Amino acid sequence: MTGSAPTPPAAAPVSIRPLRAEDRDDWARLWTGYLTFYESSVAPEVYDSTFARLLGDDPQDYSCLVAEQDGKLVGIVHFLFHRHNWKIENVCYLQDLFADPDARGTGVGRKLIEAVYAAADAAGAPSVYWLTQEFNTTARQLYDRIGVLTPFIKYNRP
Repeated sequence: MTGSAPTPPAAAPVSIRPLRAEDRDDWARLWTGYLTFYESSVAPEVYDSTFARLLGDDPQDYSCLVAEQDGKLVGIVHFLFHRHNWKIENVCYLQDLFADPDARGTGVGRKLIEAVYAAADAAGAPSVYWLTQEFNTTARQLYDRIGVLTPFIKYNRP
């Protein structure tokens, strides 16, 4: 006996895949967590509409990728391709990114963003962009490593 503590078991690998119809409950749990973090909520019919759009084949709708670990969804990302007046190609907007709090720090967020980067590359979209709130310091630590902070300020209609 060496006196050292046993090595904890390695975490199961995280795989990234498209959202499936049977993911509805886990997706809703994760999206609720995302909305709660941003002190927001939506009506049940918005959940239904959003989920249906995520599974649809309309190129104007959002897409969803999920992070799965040990058969459980531990993260989601929603993204959209759209036209841009300064480019010929579409660009990619990453709208929602959320990792289950128990899975944070394991690379789930990075893998989801990198999967969106790969989807953008496959679609010929030269850029991927997203927004976050200034107080989201934990996520911003990742974003500062995987993206470039821009000087833009967002405004909304009152």
